[in-house]
Amino acid sequence: MERGSFSSSKGSDSADFEVELTLSDKLKVFKSSQFDPDSYVTTRCRAMSEKEIRHLCIYLIDLKKASAEEMRTSVYANYASFIRTSREISDLEGELVSLKNLLSSRAKFVHSIADGVRMESLHDGTDNSSRTDDVTDFEDREPTSFDKWLSEFIETLEILLAERRVDEALAALEEGENIVEEAKNRPTFASSALVSLKKTIMEHRQKLADQLAEAVCQPSTSGVELRSAVQAMKRLGDGPRAHTLLLKSHQQKLQRDMQRLRPSIASYGTTYTTTLSHHVFSTIAQAASDSLAIFNDEPAFTSELVSWAVNQTEAFAVLIKKNVVAIPAASGCLRVVTDSVRVCFGHCLVLESHGLALSPTLFKIFRPCLEQALNANLKRIDLCTAAIAAADDWSLAYSPIGSRSLATGSVSSIVMSQPKLSSSAHRFNTMIQELCEDIGSLDILQYSEQSLEGVLLSFNSYINMMINAFPGSIETENLEGSGRRIVKMAESETQQIALLANALLLADELLPRATSKLWSCNKSQDQLRALNKQDRAPEQRELKRRLQRFVDQLRDSFCRQHALELIFTEDGGVRLGAEMYLSMDCSRDEPEWFPSPVYQELFAKLTRIATITSDMFVGRERFATVLLMRLTETVILWLSDDQNFWEEIEYGERPLGPLGLQQFYLDMEFVILFSSQGRYLSRNLHQVIKNIISRAIEAVQATKIDPYSELPEDEWFADVAQIAIKMLSGKANFGNTDRDMSSPTASVSARSVSSVHSHGST
Repeated sequence: MERGSFSSSKGSDSADFEVELTLSDKLKVFKSSQFDPDSYVTTRCRAMSEKEIRHLCIYLIDLKKASAEEMRTSVYANYASFIRTSREISDLEGELVSLKNLLSSRAKFVHSIADGVRMESLHDGTDNSSRTDDVTDFEDREPTSFDKWLSEFIETLEILLAERRVDEALAALEEGENIVEEAKNRPTFASSALVSLKKTIMEHRQKLADQLAEAVCQPSTSGVELRSAVQAMKRLGDGPRAHTLLLKSHQQKLQRDMQRLRPSIASYGTTYTTTLSHHVFSTIAQAASDSLAIFNDEPAFTSELVSWAVNQTEAFAVLIKKNVVAIPAASGCLRVVTDSVRVCFGHCLVLESHGLALSPTLFKIFRPCLEQALNANLKRIDLCTAAIAAADDWSLAYSPIGSRSLATGSVSSIVMSQPKLSSSAHRFNTMIQELCEDIGSLDILQYSEQSLEGVLLSFNSYINMMINAFPGSIETENLEGSGRRIVKMAESETQQIALLANALLLADELLPRATSKLWSCNKSQDQLRALNKQDRAPEQRELKRRLQRFVDQLRDSFCRQHALELIFTEDGGVRLGAEMYLSMDCSRDEPEWFPSPVYQELFAKLTRIATITSDMFVGRERFATVLLMRLTETVILWLSDDQNFWEEIEYGERPLGPLGLQQFYLDMEFVILFSSQGRYLSRNLHQVIKNIISRAIEAVQATKIDPYSELPEDEWFADVAQIAIKMLSGKANFGNTDRDMSSPTASVSARSVSSVHSHGST
């Protein structure tokens, strides 16, 4: 069943579930004032089976969840308006209390006037003598018991207020209010006496409220006295004012503490941040606790508390930003910034138990400084790495003891666990590790993701720096005034392969290990295992793919440089040109069959690189294999795509003859053989070689010559190529060739040996 939909096969009662409706339309039936749950269930379930009833229950549960989610989204979307409306309601409640008091006072005057008019009307029908007698009787009449009680009541209230006996005063006022309520139900008192009692209660209630408000605002008022006074004001019906004064009292106490903590400029630092953060958030926690204990969860008071807490947090964060964080952030001192921010977040998280999530407020204030510190730190990493790269000899060594990450542990264990890198790579790795540790301690996802992007940019910058260290890029990319940093040139093949080792170790092991700290610094081991296996697994794979692309750029630059060294001479001439094959059929001398010099040099270069990589890439042999494969492919693909080469072969004045084709075929078979034996012959390389051999054969066929009748058997090419490999690698042994010169192999070996000597003499 689809979420939010329901269908039934019986009756039309479920027709509204069969179509996709908006959430508002689905809830419309429940919002009706005549909605009857029992009738709704009876109507829907009368003709349903048990399965359909279960489906209906699932639908209603999903609808309940969707409704709750919509309400939560609506509350968050309109939270600012909600707080503003709550404040206005609180102000309105206060104004209503004042209006009530004003109306009560006006009612007293009206009742007094009415009583006076009634008394005058009673005396209008009597003679003057009777009136005089009544006045005399009134003046001579002794006070009633109520008059005596009222007099004592007023005197008692005055005493209680003067002595600040709040609880007893509240009890007396409540007693007076009870008498007034009884008088309304049983008119045993004169209206004038009742009005007088009401006036007395109202005046003393206001006087007590003002007295309590004054006590709340006093700096000497203790916490117990503060809560007692606020509770009393709430009992007096002045709750909004009491809550506002409660928060104001805590704010004044906080301001006094902050004034006492204000140190000199030189004393601003993590200690100051810790102390001040503790005071601020403990004060907010105490205010929240007092508010909850006295006013419970009333929305108006809760909204005022949240707004007040946000304001105090913003003021605190601005103060820390100005006095502690701003200068280190501008200078790239990331550790100072993250330490201060981490302390603030640590104290802020304690308030979540009170329902106050103030971390977003802190992050909003600190975010510009954090980003500034991150960017300045990344720039410092680039500058420091470039400065060391300018003098780096590109030799691999273990990391020097003394960095932050190596502060603990034995020297032997540290050396065994640390990879071998060049000096600039060690510096880059150390600074990246420290950056990730500092940022990971904050445990802010958004900032960690931003930092990860910064790390990738720095690694890309370092890769470009190492690309500039290749001799081929020094002349074109590293000139003064070009805007690129000057790096020390990696002249030897060992140094150039060390550049690849730097990039590979950083991308494959060190940087993933460093970036994992962006999310793992504040988590337990169990949380880390779950995090690494589930939540961060896709991100880690994507990170490694992106890092590997940077390494591929460096590897391709290496292959391109060495391929160009093979193909072109120092003066710009082409060593791998069509002339070397076209000229063979013009010579009257019999060729000495051996791979062309450029392919001999390619084999020698690949052999040297294989030897170097076997020492540098222990445990990472696949990278070495791919490196050899890519270098070979770069040379052969250049030959395959060289338009000038093929234009001369196919359309030149001198056609490619059988001898040139045989030499070309031998060169290609030589490449296939040593690549296959070295285990770096890719399918792509093999197919490209087969294609260009076929293209050369077609060029000969175009001259009306049958190339297959001119070319020897495939075994001949394999034998000559194998002999060449043995001779070039110093493993040749042709001591037995003189015994059986009639064999094809012996003949080829002898001719190949003479060819080698001939090449050596030239």
